[in-house]
Amino acid sequence: MARRFIGHQSIKGRGASSNPAARFDALSLEPADDGWYREEAAEVLNETVMPDHARGIITTNDSPDVGFDRSINPYRGCSHGCVYCFARPSHAYLGLSPGLDFETKLFYKPEAASLLETELARPNYRCKPIALGINTDGYQPLEKRLGITRSILEVLARCRHPVNIVTKSALIVRDIDLLADLAKDGLASVMLSVTSLTDEIKRTLEPRAASPQTRLRVMRELAKEGIPVGVLVAPVIPAVTDHELEGILAAASEAGATAAGYILLRLPHEVKTLFREWLDVHYPDRARRVMSLINQARGGKDYDARFGQRMVGTGPYADLLRTRFELAARRLGLSPASDRHALDVSKFRAPMPATSQLTLGF
Repeated sequence: MARRFIGHQSIKGRGASSNPAARFDALSLEPADDGWYREEAAEVLNETVMPDHARGIITTNDSPDVGFDRSINPYRGCSHGCVYCFARPSHAYLGLSPGLDFETKLFYKPEAASLLETELARPNYRCKPIALGINTDGYQPLEKRLGITRSILEVLARCRHPVNIVTKSALIVRDIDLLADLAKDGLASVMLSVTSLTDEIKRTLEPRAASPQTRLRVMRELAKEGIPVGVLVAPVIPAVTDHELEGILAAASEAGATAAGYILLRLPHEVKTLFREWLDVHYPDRARRVMSLINQARGGKDYDARFGQRMVGTGPYADLLRTRFELAARRLGLSPASDRHALDVSKFRAPMPATSQLTLGF
């Protein structure tokens, strides 16, 4: 499928500046400027929201790079618009572009809660912590209206099932009642993703996500309610945000975070094209320097997908980043983010099937 080209320019409220062809498209369009006509980019791009009638809700993985083997993603696509999002390429499987389509053509799973109950009720189900909203943020703006993530948490709370959440949204405070209830039994933890403490960087990098100070305020509110909270410095972008690593960790620690992790910028598939466009628009003076450092940490390529290396990279730059993180985390008393995945599984109780005969209670 061909894609309409939108030139390399900033689009208000959007992270991507184009709609590049997806890797499965049979046809694509290349822009050409003949000096006669130039199509103007729309100032505002409308969103379309569609149901995704999935047959299952729990996704499993065997990756050694993450501390969980199962996750739930209530949504596909994300209007936060983070240009670096590693989930963007998944829109190609829907016949859509990982660029602006990913931010504006959104899908939700209306039967998520009922599917989850069905899966948890299976006789062969074995309880392990579920990671919520890992591909796309479960608390993106759409959640305020649809409440899919909250309906999932309600099921998990009833079944006393452990859950780990990663978000960059302030909307999570809406569900403090459920999270605090789970946390008192060692069944919940939250990681707030913070890329930069600078509003200007955030506005172009993550246009519709919460501000850095808001995310720190969320940490304080969660910690105050006894909900274990940590910070994920992700992604670390060489020559753009890497100088903020220690500052982010210190600010998060002061806000109540007790765990921390970091991820070096990942540029799988179409993300590398979108990120290069972002650099051309916002940091043309240092674009070559940024990509040079990324290539140094990725074995000479834009991305190295090998397990054990894709999250933190290799080489002198990656080693220095790792050392800086470890020293700062140790000084601040922040435990590894992976420790948060070790939640209590002993309290799980499977939901009763809807057709089960009620007990008489004597």
